[in-house]
Amino acid sequence: MSELTKRILFAIPAAAIFLYVMWLGGTAFETLVFGIALLTAWEVHRIMGEAGAPDFFPISLILTVIIWRSAIFPDWALVAIIGALLLFTIIAILDRSRPISARWLSTLFTGIYAPVGFLMVIYIREMGVGVEGFWLTLSLFLMIWGNDVFAYFGGKTFGKRPLAPKISPKKTWEGFWFGFLGAAVGFLIAWFAGDLPLTIWAMIPAVAIVSTLGPIGDITASRLKRLAEVKDSSNLLPGHGGFFDRFDSLILTAPFIFFLYLMLVGSVI
Repeated sequence: MSELTKRILFAIPAAAIFLYVMWLGGTAFETLVFGIALLTAWEVHRIMGEAGAPDFFPISLILTVIIWRSAIFPDWALVAIIGALLLFTIIAILDRSRPISARWLSTLFTGIYAPVGFLMVIYIREMGVGVEGFWLTLSLFLMIWGNDVFAYFGGKTFGKRPLAPKISPKKTWEGFWFGFLGAAVGFLIAWFAGDLPLTIWAMIPAVAIVSTLGPIGDITASRLKRLAEVKDSSNLLPGHGGFFDRFDSLILTAPFIFFLYLMLVGSVI
Protein backbone atom coordinates (compact mmCIF):
# COMPACT_ATOMS: atom_id res chain seq x y z
CA MET A 1 0.00 0.00 0.00
CA SER A 2 1.43 3.36 -1.04
CA GLU A 3 1.93 6.17 1.45
CA LEU A 4 -0.65 8.34 -0.35
CA THR A 5 -3.27 5.57 -0.23
CA LYS A 6 -2.62 5.05 3.47
CA ARG A 7 -3.02 8.77 4.10
CA ILE A 8 -6.33 8.94 2.22
CA LEU A 9 -7.79 5.81 3.81
CA PHE A 10 -7.09 7.22 7.26
CA ALA A 11 -7.89 10.88 6.57
CA ILE A 12 -11.42 10.47 5.18
CA PRO A 13 -13.01 8.56 8.10
CA ALA A 14 -10.94 10.50 10.67
CA ALA A 15 -12.10 13.84 9.23
CA ALA A 16 -15.71 12.63 9.11
CA ILE A 17 -15.64 11.58 12.77
CA PHE A 18 -13.94 14.82 13.80
CA LEU A 19 -16.49 16.96 11.94
CA TYR A 20 -19.40 14.97 13.39
CA VAL A 21 -18.14 15.47 16.95
CA MET A 22 -17.52 19.14 16.15
CA TRP A 23 -21.14 19.37 15.03
CA LEU A 24 -22.26 17.83 18.35
CA GLY A 25 -20.13 20.30 20.28
CA GLY A 26 -20.40 20.37 24.06
CA THR A 27 -18.68 17.78 26.22
CA ALA A 28 -18.07 15.39 23.32
CA PHE A 29 -16.07 17.90 21.29
CA GLU A 30 -14.26 19.28 24.32
CA THR A 31 -13.21 15.78 25.40
CA LEU A 32 -11.96 14.92 21.92
CA VAL A 33 -9.95 18.11 21.55
CA PHE A 34 -8.58 17.84 25.09
CA GLY A 35 -7.35 14.33 24.27
CA ILE A 36 -5.66 15.65 21.12
CA ALA A 37 -4.10 18.48 23.15
CA LEU A 38 -2.62 16.01 25.64
CA LEU A 39 -1.22 13.81 22.88
CA THR A 40 0.22 16.82 21.10
CA ALA A 41 1.86 18.00 24.32
CA TRP A 42 3.40 14.54 24.68
CA GLU A 43 4.73 14.74 21.10
CA VAL A 44 6.23 18.18 21.76
CA HIS A 45 7.79 16.79 24.95
CA ARG A 46 9.47 14.03 22.93
CA ILE A 47 10.70 16.46 20.28
CA MET A 48 12.10 18.87 22.87
CA GLY A 49 13.98 16.04 24.52
CA GLU A 50 15.45 14.85 21.22
CA ALA A 51 16.38 18.45 20.37
CA GLY A 52 18.45 18.74 23.54
CA ALA A 53 15.93 20.92 25.41
CA PRO A 54 14.22 18.50 27.83
CA ASP A 55 11.33 19.64 29.99
CA PHE A 56 9.72 18.64 33.27
CA PHE A 57 6.85 16.82 31.59
CA PRO A 58 4.73 16.16 34.71
CA ILE A 59 4.70 19.93 35.32
CA SER A 60 3.79 20.49 31.66
CA LEU A 61 0.79 18.19 32.10
CA ILE A 62 -0.25 20.04 35.26
CA LEU A 63 -0.07 23.33 33.34
CA THR A 64 -2.22 21.85 30.58
CA VAL A 65 -4.88 20.72 33.05
CA ILE A 66 -4.86 24.10 34.82
CA ILE A 67 -5.31 25.89 31.49
CA TRP A 68 -8.23 23.68 30.49
CA ARG A 69 -9.88 23.59 33.92
CA SER A 70 -9.16 27.12 35.11
CA ALA A 71 -12.86 27.64 35.90
CA ILE A 72 -12.69 25.26 38.87
CA PHE A 73 -10.07 27.36 40.63
CA PRO A 74 -11.00 30.38 42.77
CA ASP A 75 -9.71 33.73 41.56
CA TRP A 76 -7.10 34.01 44.31
CA ALA A 77 -5.65 30.62 43.35
CA LEU A 78 -5.38 31.57 39.67
CA VAL A 79 -3.68 34.85 40.58
CA ALA A 80 -1.22 32.96 42.79
CA ILE A 81 -0.50 30.37 40.08
CA ILE A 82 0.02 33.02 37.39
CA GLY A 83 2.22 35.05 39.70
CA ALA A 84 4.39 32.04 40.53
CA LEU A 85 4.72 31.12 36.84
CA LEU A 86 5.74 34.67 35.95
CA LEU A 87 8.28 34.78 38.76
CA PHE A 88 9.87 31.45 37.78
CA THR A 89 9.89 32.47 34.13
CA ILE A 90 11.56 35.84 34.78
CA ILE A 91 14.23 34.14 36.86
CA ALA A 92 14.77 31.55 34.13
CA ILE A 93 15.08 34.22 31.42
CA LEU A 94 17.54 36.26 33.48
CA ASP A 95 19.68 33.20 34.18
CA ARG A 96 19.32 31.09 31.03
CA SER A 97 22.82 29.63 31.44
CA ARG A 98 21.63 27.26 34.15
CA PRO A 99 20.29 23.90 32.89
CA ILE A 100 17.26 24.10 35.20
CA SER A 101 16.31 27.47 33.65
CA ALA A 102 16.38 25.99 30.15
CA ARG A 103 14.27 23.06 31.32
CA TRP A 104 11.72 25.41 32.86
CA LEU A 105 11.35 27.36 29.60
CA SER A 106 10.93 24.08 27.70
CA THR A 107 8.34 23.03 30.28
CA LEU A 108 6.34 26.18 29.65
CA PHE A 109 6.45 25.68 25.90
CA THR A 110 5.34 22.04 26.16
CA GLY A 111 2.55 22.74 28.62
CA ILE A 112 1.19 25.96 27.13
CA TYR A 113 1.82 26.28 23.37
CA ALA A 114 -0.34 23.48 21.96
CA PRO A 115 -2.90 23.27 24.82
CA VAL A 116 -3.77 26.99 24.54
CA GLY A 117 -4.15 26.70 20.78
CA PHE A 118 -6.56 23.78 21.09
CA LEU A 119 -8.48 25.46 23.92
CA MET A 120 -9.16 28.41 21.63
CA VAL A 121 -10.82 25.99 19.18
CA ILE A 122 -13.25 25.05 21.96
CA TYR A 123 -13.92 28.72 22.69
CA ILE A 124 -14.66 29.36 19.01
CA ARG A 125 -17.06 26.40 18.96
CA GLU A 126 -18.95 27.87 21.91
CA MET A 127 -19.52 31.22 20.18
CA GLY A 128 -22.73 32.37 18.60
CA VAL A 129 -26.21 30.91 18.83
CA GLY A 130 -27.26 27.41 17.79
CA VAL A 131 -25.04 26.02 15.04
CA GLU A 132 -23.18 29.29 14.48
CA GLY A 133 -20.31 28.08 16.63
CA PHE A 134 -19.94 25.02 14.43
CA TRP A 135 -19.68 27.13 11.28
CA LEU A 136 -17.25 29.54 12.91
CA THR A 137 -15.03 26.61 13.88
CA LEU A 138 -15.41 24.99 10.48
CA SER A 139 -14.47 28.26 8.77
CA LEU A 140 -11.15 28.17 10.62
CA PHE A 141 -10.44 24.61 9.54
CA LEU A 142 -11.52 25.29 5.96
CA MET A 143 -9.23 28.31 5.76
CA ILE A 144 -6.29 26.30 7.09
CA TRP A 145 -6.98 23.37 4.76
CA GLY A 146 -7.47 25.71 1.81
CA ASN A 147 -4.26 27.52 2.64
CA ASP A 148 -2.32 24.24 2.83
CA VAL A 149 -3.71 22.85 -0.43
CA PHE A 150 -3.25 26.01 -2.50
CA ALA A 151 0.19 26.67 -1.01
CA TYR A 152 1.29 23.13 -1.85
CA PHE A 153 0.09 23.08 -5.45
CA GLY A 154 0.93 26.74 -6.06
CA GLY A 155 4.45 26.20 -4.77
CA LYS A 156 4.86 22.96 -6.68
CA THR A 157 3.73 24.56 -9.94
CA PHE A 158 5.18 28.06 -9.73
CA GLY A 159 7.58 27.96 -6.78
CA LYS A 160 11.03 29.39 -7.40
CA ARG A 161 12.00 31.46 -4.36
CA PRO A 162 12.45 29.46 -1.12
CA LEU A 163 10.61 30.77 1.92
CA ALA A 164 12.72 29.15 4.64
CA PRO A 165 15.42 27.14 2.85
CA LYS A 166 17.29 26.00 5.97
CA ILE A 167 14.16 24.91 7.84
CA SER A 168 11.59 23.82 5.23
CA PRO A 169 13.26 23.70 1.79
CA LYS A 170 10.08 22.86 -0.12
CA LYS A 171 8.20 25.98 0.97
CA THR A 172 8.33 28.90 -1.46
CA TRP A 173 7.14 32.49 -1.50
CA GLU A 174 4.95 31.67 -4.48
CA GLY A 175 3.25 28.94 -2.48
CA PHE A 176 2.91 31.33 0.47
CA TRP A 177 0.94 33.84 -1.63
CA PHE A 178 -1.21 31.13 -3.22
CA GLY A 179 -2.10 30.13 0.33
CA PHE A 180 -3.98 33.42 0.75
CA LEU A 181 -6.21 32.46 -2.16
CA GLY A 182 -6.84 29.02 -0.66
CA ALA A 183 -7.76 30.47 2.73
CA ALA A 184 -10.17 32.87 1.03
CA VAL A 185 -11.81 29.97 -0.79
CA GLY A 186 -12.17 28.12 2.53
CA PHE A 187 -13.82 31.11 4.18
CA LEU A 188 -16.20 31.63 1.27
CA ILE A 189 -17.29 27.98 1.38
CA ALA A 190 -18.23 28.37 5.03
CA TRP A 191 -19.85 31.77 4.42
CA PHE A 192 -22.07 30.63 1.52
CA ALA A 193 -22.83 27.12 2.77
CA GLY A 194 -23.44 27.67 6.44
CA ASP A 195 -24.87 29.85 9.17
CA LEU A 196 -21.82 32.04 9.65
CA PRO A 197 -22.57 35.13 11.80
CA LEU A 198 -19.99 37.27 10.02
CA THR A 199 -20.05 39.75 7.16
CA ILE A 200 -18.11 38.99 4.00
CA TRP A 201 -15.60 41.67 5.01
CA ALA A 202 -14.49 39.50 7.93
CA MET A 203 -12.73 37.39 5.31
CA ILE A 204 -9.95 39.97 4.93
CA PRO A 205 -8.51 39.89 8.48
CA ALA A 206 -9.33 36.19 8.92
CA VAL A 207 -7.49 35.17 5.74
CA ALA A 208 -4.56 37.44 6.65
CA ILE A 209 -4.25 35.80 10.08
CA VAL A 210 -4.49 32.23 8.81
CA SER A 211 -2.22 32.75 5.80
CA THR A 212 0.47 34.51 7.83
CA LEU A 213 0.46 32.70 11.16
CA GLY A 214 -0.37 29.26 9.75
CA PRO A 215 2.93 28.99 7.82
CA ILE A 216 4.81 30.38 10.84
CA GLY A 217 3.31 27.63 12.99
CA ASP A 218 4.27 25.07 10.35
CA ILE A 219 7.82 26.40 10.13
CA THR A 220 8.10 26.44 13.94
CA ALA A 221 7.20 22.75 14.07
CA SER A 222 9.61 22.01 11.20
CA ARG A 223 12.39 23.84 13.03
CA LEU A 224 11.85 21.82 16.20
CA LYS A 225 11.76 18.55 14.27
CA ARG A 226 14.93 19.49 12.39
CA LEU A 227 16.71 20.19 15.68
CA ALA A 228 15.46 16.85 16.99
CA GLU A 229 16.44 15.15 13.70
CA VAL A 230 13.03 13.52 13.30
CA LYS A 231 10.73 13.54 10.29
CA ASP A 232 7.42 13.33 12.17
CA SER A 233 6.34 14.24 15.68
CA SER A 234 5.13 10.65 16.19
CA ASN A 235 3.52 7.77 14.30
CA LEU A 236 0.13 7.98 16.01
CA LEU A 237 -1.70 8.85 12.77
CA PRO A 238 -1.10 6.29 9.99
CA GLY A 239 0.45 8.00 7.00
CA HIS A 240 0.24 11.42 8.66
CA GLY A 241 2.83 11.33 11.40
CA GLY A 242 1.55 12.84 14.63
CA PHE A 243 -0.98 15.36 15.87
CA PHE A 244 1.64 18.12 16.03
CA ASP A 245 2.37 17.52 12.34
CA ARG A 246 -1.29 17.87 11.41
CA PHE A 247 -2.27 20.75 13.68
CA ASP A 248 0.88 22.89 13.74
CA SER A 249 -0.80 25.67 11.73
CA LEU A 250 -4.00 25.53 13.79
CA ILE A 251 -2.20 25.81 17.13
CA LEU A 252 -0.73 29.23 16.39
CA THR A 253 -3.67 30.51 14.35
CA ALA A 254 -6.61 29.62 16.61
CA PRO A 255 -5.96 32.15 19.43
CA PHE A 256 -5.85 35.08 17.00
CA ILE A 257 -8.93 33.90 15.10
CA PHE A 258 -10.73 33.51 18.42
CA PHE A 259 -10.11 37.13 19.40
CA LEU A 260 -11.02 38.33 15.91
CA TYR A 261 -14.29 36.38 15.94
CA LEU A 262 -14.97 37.48 19.50
CA MET A 263 -14.86 41.12 18.40
CA LEU A 264 -16.87 40.54 15.23
CA VAL A 265 -19.49 38.12 16.54
CA GLY A 266 -19.94 40.19 19.68
CA SER A 267 -20.96 43.09 17.47
CA VAL A 268 -23.38 40.95 15.48
CA ILE A 269 -25.29 39.21 18.27
